Amino acid sequence: MRPGFLSALWLLFSLFAMHPTWGIDTPPLVLGIFPNTTAKQIIETYRPLANALEKTLRRRVEIYSAPNFKSFVARTRQGKYDLLLTAPHFAWLARQDVGYQPLLKYTEPVRGLLVVKSSSSYRDVNALRGRTIAIADPLAVIVLALQAELAEDGLKHNVDYRTINAGTHINAMLQALNGRADAAMVGQSPYILSPPELRKQLHILLETPPLSSLTYLTHPRLSEAEALTIRETLLRFAATPEGQAFLKKGGFGGFSPLNSNELNAFRPYAFQTQKMLQDLQ
Repeated sequence: MRPGFLSALWLLFSLFAMHPTWGIDTPPLVLGIFPNTTAKQIIETYRPLANALEKTLRRRVEIYSAPNFKSFVARTRQGKYDLLLTAPHFAWLARQDVGYQPLLKYTEPVRGLLVVKSSSSYRDVNALRGRTIAIADPLAVIVLALQAELAEDGLKHNVDYRTINAGTHINAMLQALNGRADAAMVGQSPYILSPPELRKQLHILLETPPLSSLTYLTHPRLSEAEALTIRETLLRFAATPEGQAFLKKGGFGGFSPLNSNELNAFRPYAFQTQKMLQDLQ
């Protein structure tokens, strides 16, 4: 028998020895993570949570995301994700369009931050009139919320300022630092996860009121018992040292239930997003 075949056979045997209940025909649980940070950050941040789910479910958990918000919404609509973590306005769409069931949310609310280079002269939002603001994605709820805040101050998008799409929150911050943009609209969580040396170079000019955080939902193909097991696993994970480190790293606070009206509050943003997606087609 060839050595290469023996090595492959031994590797397969080892995997089943470590996970004896993982059958060849058992499909992995696909965990879809909202792409508000880089792919590397997503894997590094969520691997401990996936490990906890694997231990309880005795099933492989694969972490997936998407290159941008539009693709993520499309994949959500196609039912690509068994367990979904997404922004509240996208969660509303997932529930309405596909039947995803809300499970838990992060306790710590999110905020949109309008940041400028610390060494710049910008210390008032009106100074950005006629300027360029970098954004991660026009569909991001923090972008919609910040645009609403600026409108209240008399600055209308595409009239008093323009935006450029940087692709990610960290790229938006970098564009504000390297002069390609005068400011950046970013989410609080990606801001916290960015390198400290980068944050030191930024000044927060405006902060939105607190918004409901990222929400976990399960696809309707999962049974009620499976959804309940996942929910209980996440809550138990939060009480472990690994879970505490995970929550602290992301600034998530903890896991909390959603009340029935929470997602409905994001319906206007969801409708706005739907129209923007239609315009992009």
